[in-house]
Amino acid sequence: MPAPSPSKSSPISSRLALWLAVIAAASMLYYHQALFIPRAVEARSTIGLGNGYSFGNDFYQVWLTSREWLRRGRDPYSASMTREIQTGLYGRTLDPALPTDPIDRRQFPYPVFADLLFWPASEFPFEFVRAALVCLFLPLTAGTVLLWLRASDWRLGWNWAAVILLLTLCSYPVLEALYAVQLGLVVAFLLAASIFALQRSRFLVAGILMALTTIKPQVTLLVASYVLLWSLSDWRRRRNYCMGLFATLITLIGAALALLPNWIYSWIHSILAYHSYTTPPLLTEVLTRPLGARVAGPATFLLFAGSMTFAAILAWRNRTAAAASLEFWLTLSLLLSLTTITLLPGQAVYDHLALLPGILLLLRRRREILSAGPVPTVLAVVGAVVLFWPSVGAFALIVLRPLLAPPFFFSRAVFDFPIRTAASLPFAVLALLAWMLRIKTLRTKTRRLNPATNPESV
Repeated sequence: MPAPSPSKSSPISSRLALWLAVIAAASMLYYHQALFIPRAVEARSTIGLGNGYSFGNDFYQVWLTSREWLRRGRDPYSASMTREIQTGLYGRTLDPALPTDPIDRRQFPYPVFADLLFWPASEFPFEFVRAALVCLFLPLTAGTVLLWLRASDWRLGWNWAAVILLLTLCSYPVLEALYAVQLGLVVAFLLAASIFALQRSRFLVAGILMALTTIKPQVTLLVASYVLLWSLSDWRRRRNYCMGLFATLITLIGAALALLPNWIYSWIHSILAYHSYTTPPLLTEVLTRPLGARVAGPATFLLFAGSMTFAAILAWRNRTAAAASLEFWLTLSLLLSLTTITLLPGQAVYDHLALLPGILLLLRRRREILSAGPVPTVLAVVGAVVLFWPSVGAFALIVLRPLLAPPFFFSRAVFDFPIRTAASLPFAVLALLAWMLRIKTLRTKTRRLNPATNPESV
């Protein structure tokens, strides 16, 4: 049976949770905007990289390449375009010989049809565009949260919904994404909207929306593959999903090829180059790199192969799961968690919004997890600490600031205190979801012995 939702708790506890959420959100917002970002901008200036666009740095690549490609016919993936992106972001081109220069060379990483989708923005000054997009992305992200709640049919009171909204909108990943004007926020919304449409049997709309998430294909690759397999398992009912998905992809790719025939080759070359200089996925950064150069390579390969094999088996076993079932939501959440660990760059904390459906699922089933024994209880406690650490750390840092000498306060050991768990969150979510899958598997075996038991819903 589904765990009771927080909306059934006492009014006093819900009001207290709302006030705590307001304090936590305000603390994280102040830390990020008034302390962290100014400090980061100052650090860039000291190494001669402070004369470009810091606010909106991710969307600047789309804005500039769209402007130059569609107006002047320049290749977005060319070396000259990369140098111009660097100049706009840093005030000068990057020098690989300088150890202080970023390793990210800022080569255009998106499929070129992203430029086609956002080309109207290139007709306006970038200073206006970045501010306008933040005003758009903020409600879009709130919509993402509400869509996941609606898609999972989790009916919360307004107070608990407000708690989740506040903590999400003022979380470190979302604040980073908003400051960079990251297209990952658009992808997160499109994914949530696609699953919501799918839950309402609007398969054509779901397919179209899923196709649009391919502006950042690495974020939705595993989930899109699973939903495609899921739709093929009941072709008669769900064929419109495939039609919407492939018709939209063919349109996007075809339009881009008509305007830039060699873009696929250039994009693949850009992606390969990107992985050669950027921070590796958390799988490597956290788990295998500490093992040493000799062991790290084979260990990374084995863990990656194992993760992808697990993802394939999980998707295949649950390809016929009902859209409202726990099996479907567990598969969806596990694949998104695996994505953040194995496919996304280690520094891509702004894409950790993909963990949201898994976190919501864990919150909803929290009592079931806590009653399953000491191991899941310990995992749940660790997960809660990791999840709320940034807000608590930001509050503590703000309170203690008057008591600490500036050199000590701005030291890395102290100043980075609130964001220490950023890389740990995907592992915590994955571990709890894996344990929930174990619980579900054991209950499935029990149901086979008692066929009268009804399948679980989310």
